[in-house]
Amino acid sequence: MKHLIDPLDLSVSEIDTMLNLADDIAAHPQKYAHVCDGKKLATLFYEPSTRTRLSFETAMLNMGGNVMGFHSGDTSSATKGESVADTIRVVSCFADICAMRHPKEGAPRRAAHFSKIPVINAGDGGHQHPTQTLTDLMTIRSKRGRLDNLTIGLCGDLKFGRTVHSLIKSLARYTGIRFVLISPEELRVPSYMIDEVLKPNNIPFEEVTDLEAVLPNLDILYMTRVQKERFFNEADYVRLKDSYILTEAKLKTAKPDMYVLHPLPRVNEISLDVDDDPRAAYFDQVQNGVYVRQALILTLLGVKLPC
Repeated sequence: MKHLIDPLDLSVSEIDTMLNLADDIAAHPQKYAHVCDGKKLATLFYEPSTRTRLSFETAMLNMGGNVMGFHSGDTSSATKGESVADTIRVVSCFADICAMRHPKEGAPRRAAHFSKIPVINAGDGGHQHPTQTLTDLMTIRSKRGRLDNLTIGLCGDLKFGRTVHSLIKSLARYTGIRFVLISPEELRVPSYMIDEVLKPNNIPFEEVTDLEAVLPNLDILYMTRVQKERFFNEADYVRLKDSYILTEAKLKTAKPDMYVLHPLPRVNEISLDVDDDPRAAYFDQVQNGVYVRQALILTLLGVKLPC
């Protein structure tokens, strides 16, 4: 049985096929309106989420399926002490596929070990977020027409940002990718990402603190939120939360075909005046997220695709 726990669970070829399917769903939504009739998706969200959970649910509903689940660990049997292993054993009796978000790194992988249905990692702690990565890849490909030979700037919380970690791992497999890692010293990308992903694959990268200095060189700027929920010290969060604020004025030095992505929610790191800039692609990401999750659900369920 196929699960999606880590972005590397999918080969580059499988990702390309998935994105092609997502493109077709976007172009012909009615063709897929009933391909999941009678199927059920369980959304097991132990951690609050708006976009990801609703995106999964919308994806299944768009294909005629049904959804069930919980949106907080406080409303599940986890409050009674039930383990992830037992929860997924039970849910396997009810649903055909599940999406799990959990604050603990590795929880979806443990669930997959005991599951009788496909498990999709919808984000585990500060570790990975593979479906956000599929969303990001679809958006980059649609805007730039390719996923290779690009300079990607990643800005903000690179230490705890699971979307950043998953995106680096995935893009590192394409040719001609160069990363510019923009963060405060305290929020640099974890050393294991450098030692296990970038250096072994000879991926060019630089770590900087000045966004404006590197902005003219970028093809994609991926902004992230400094995540209050990942900090143990309130004072550190307050000190770092507004390290980077992208404004329309700053974008004047960027390339006319550079695009700004953000996994959302944003707090203060992208000024509202950027929203009307044609290079702002973060709300397109939200829509693309539904299409790629539809494609993923169809693929993992092995649904026969319409002609």
